[in-house]
Amino acid sequence: MVRRHPRPPQWLFSDERLAVGVVRLAALLPPGSGIVLRHDSLSRGARWRLLRRLMRIARARGLTILLAGPPDVARRWGADGVHLRQHEARRAAQARRLGLRLMMPVHDAREARRARRASADGVFISPLHPSRSHPGAKSLGLAAWLRLARLAGGPPIALGGMTPRRAQALARASGIKPGWAAIDAWEQKAARCRAKPASIFGSERVENGGVPRPGAQRT
Repeated sequence: MVRRHPRPPQWLFSDERLAVGVVRLAALLPPGSGIVLRHDSLSRGARWRLLRRLMRIARARGLTILLAGPPDVARRWGADGVHLRQHEARRAAQARRLGLRLMMPVHDAREARRARRASADGVFISPLHPSRSHPGAKSLGLAAWLRLARLAGGPPIALGGMTPRRAQALARASGIKPGWAAIDAWEQKAARCRAKPASIFGSERVENGGVPRPGAQRT
């Protein structure tokens, strides 16, 4: 049976280019946070094993795990929900039938309307700020971000250059309580906390499936 935690206020997006692996970062997240597992370049078996490691941490810390990809795979592998990319929006009904939490990325008005039609449980709207993961991409800024949030309908989550301080500023400026998601902010936290040795959390090579880290991943 799929677990149903309250909607997480903050999220980690996995990214293979980071120096700190997603398993280590997951162990540093506040209880009740969420993780979107991408790692698309891994083999199917390596990705499944990575998800299972994250699920063990999730059970101990009350985390929500979304798998980017088809809903049937997310359900079969035991994820709490699916991060349904725009080109797979037609599978939204399948995610509903399987009882999965359904989240979608939004970058423009067309995608926001598609997320609304899919009745997404939440939308990751990006990039609010310039982001190292997408160098050179034009950021939305507050006004455009809010327009997309209203258009998408589902609870909005800010992604793109986000930090806890920027999340607080967004909440004050918008008058709503959006969630926030990040990549680099969690790696920076790991550096500050001096993450525990790999012997506890697993080696970086195992976390990344022994493959080189690519460039920017799809949201």
